Amino acid sequence: MATLLYRLGRGALRRRRLVVALWLVVLVVAGLAAATLRGPTASNFTMPGTESQRALDLLADQFPAASGATGSIAVKAPADGQLATPEGQAVVQELVQEASTLPGVVGAVNPFQVGAVSPNGRYALVQVQFATGGDEVTDEQRTAYEEVGAAAEAKGWQVAPGGEVLGGEPEIGSTEALGVLVAAIVLIITFGSLVAAGMTMLNALIGVGVGMAGLFALSGVIELTSTAPILALMLGLAVGIDYSLFITSRHRQNLLEGLSPEEAVGRAVGTAGSAVVFAGATVVIALAGLAVVNIPFLTVMGLAAAGTVTIAVLVAITLQPALLGFAGNRVLPRRLRSTVDSAAPGEPVGEETLPVEDRSGFGFRWARFVTRFRVPVILVSLLGLGLLALPTPDMRLALPDASTATEGSPARVASDLTTEGFGPGFTGRLAVVVAGDDAQATAAAVPQVTAMIQRTENVLAVAPPQLSPDGRTALLGVVPKTGPTDEATETLVHDVRDAVGGVKGAEVLLTGATAIGIDVSEKLSDALPIYLLLVVGLSVLLLMLVFRSLLVPLKAALGFLLTVAATFGITVAIFQQGHLADLVGLDTPAPLVSFLPILLIGILFGLAMDYEVFLVSRMREDFVHGETAREATISGMGHGARVVTAAALIMMSVFGGFVFLEDPIIKSMGFALAIGVAIDAFVVRMTIVPAVMSLLGDRAWWLPRWLNRALPNVDIEGEGLREHLDDRTPTRV
Repeated sequence: MATLLYRLGRGALRRRRLVVALWLVVLVVAGLAAATLRGPTASNFTMPGTESQRALDLLADQFPAASGATGSIAVKAPADGQLATPEGQAVVQELVQEASTLPGVVGAVNPFQVGAVSPNGRYALVQVQFATGGDEVTDEQRTAYEEVGAAAEAKGWQVAPGGEVLGGEPEIGSTEALGVLVAAIVLIITFGSLVAAGMTMLNALIGVGVGMAGLFALSGVIELTSTAPILALMLGLAVGIDYSLFITSRHRQNLLEGLSPEEAVGRAVGTAGSAVVFAGATVVIALAGLAVVNIPFLTVMGLAAAGTVTIAVLVAITLQPALLGFAGNRVLPRRLRSTVDSAAPGEPVGEETLPVEDRSGFGFRWARFVTRFRVPVILVSLLGLGLLALPTPDMRLALPDASTATEGSPARVASDLTTEGFGPGFTGRLAVVVAGDDAQATAAAVPQVTAMIQRTENVLAVAPPQLSPDGRTALLGVVPKTGPTDEATETLVHDVRDAVGGVKGAEVLLTGATAIGIDVSEKLSDALPIYLLLVVGLSVLLLMLVFRSLLVPLKAALGFLLTVAATFGITVAIFQQGHLADLVGLDTPAPLVSFLPILLIGILFGLAMDYEVFLVSRMREDFVHGETAREATISGMGHGARVVTAAALIMMSVFGGFVFLEDPIIKSMGFALAIGVAIDAFVVRMTIVPAVMSLLGDRAWWLPRWLNRALPNVDIEGEGLREHLDDRTPTRV
């Protein structure tokens, strides 16, 4: 592979104008396709095969009028008892009439007819039924709904439209651009060259542009959840910058060793590019592996992110060499350019290529410290990660509801007002579907089901049934005493299903946004151990191929588990338990979004293998060339620490930029990824790994002969390429 990439890099530089032109054409075509073919994203999370989804499908088939999105308008009078007065009732009636005539609305229910009025006569709930699902409600319809009640508010009443219809796409604004700005600063400091930093950033942005445009173009034919493009953007930016950083760093090193620009690019793509391809492949495999859990929206999210990572790899090994060809020696700091131009062919120059024996940089000093005090370092690191992981067993998963939305947002105002007037259960009502073979069977089953539910613990009220036109399907509203993400509500869902499971003559199914969230979370929780086992097994196999060792892959897999446990722990402590929540701008602690852990495992796996390969491949290279295990460990750390540090800081900056978004899902994803990269890069890979490697010594590289013969040689370090080039004398052009 290294030899093939070497030729690809040289070819891209020689035909740099053609390569740049082709990528620009791809970017323009993808952009036009996105503009013309883009479809809406979904804000709901469906789960085929679950009871809640079967109930929704049944409603859509037999009771379409009740299958659309619902809204709930919370109304608060200026004083207690005012709803009982003729004037108060007139205000509410006017509001109901206004809501029923909104575009896209089938009808609105008068709260006095269904008893949706608080005991103190100050609060009321107006139920609004839309004709279509939440994802099909247009922006104009949603805006009109949000503006309802202006006349009542002018009289001093508080009107807060809420409900599932308010769900929308999280917006990307200027705050996350701070992460990109920090990444650019890190690149400038790392390279000491505006040209090198700008070119690396430009390369990554082009890749992200192509990937995101292609994703939006496909959204017209596949259903994307609203978080899928954000995840793809987040990951595509981070890996795009990192992969370009690796290749540019190796190219600069080759120039300082006296190679011509063409030869320097070829060898950079052949060596660092091999690590980039491997790292990208691991991320893609891990993300595509989300399909094994058989959850459609998660599969689409994984494939969308995998697509942007694939584009990032292709851009790094083709467009980056072309841009490096245009830059020439300007990728070097100004103080070294004239020295490189005047040096004899093959003559190494510059402070960055000092003899190996002069190892005075921070990376070398840190490696010596870690290897000297390896046992205390390992124990302290394990203790620290263990303390961070303590909250992990308390992790709860759920889909977010309006009670965790940003304070001041329409959904949050409506939720808080509803809770204030009626209790938290009214913000997450359940729906029970009763479907009989005929109207008589349904009519006989409804009283039984109602009585069974009323006897269930934690049920506050059961609303009168709504019947389909043919009478075969009935819809019952169930109000819990607790909120949608409360553990008691989860227990209630199971208790209700158990209670109505024996009803004869009709099918009884429990659904609603709360029940869907519980079903999704439980299925994801069940899939999490299987996926973790798959990823860990994959990491052992891949690293065994790369490093021809048994202990190195096992050590890497255990390190990955430490990263995951500590990341889960600190994320639970902040986002679920509320410790230091103000630091990340979190208004309301809540259970973690149900798909965060499984996504986090897939993404961190690829990034962890990235840093592992970059550091340990140099250790293996020096060990194979005769250095002791300890000296090889110090050499690998010393040469790789600066680039890995820069790469990790860039990843953290890009991911951390998304913490400033108001959407709690994106905020938690950005935080977890940023803190996970920090833990894995600085604690696991740059501290525990060298300590363990020096402790293992020569045993780290042991592999049974029969297994060594059976495993294919992927040559990530470019050993075959070096052998091919040993007899060649580099020439300057």
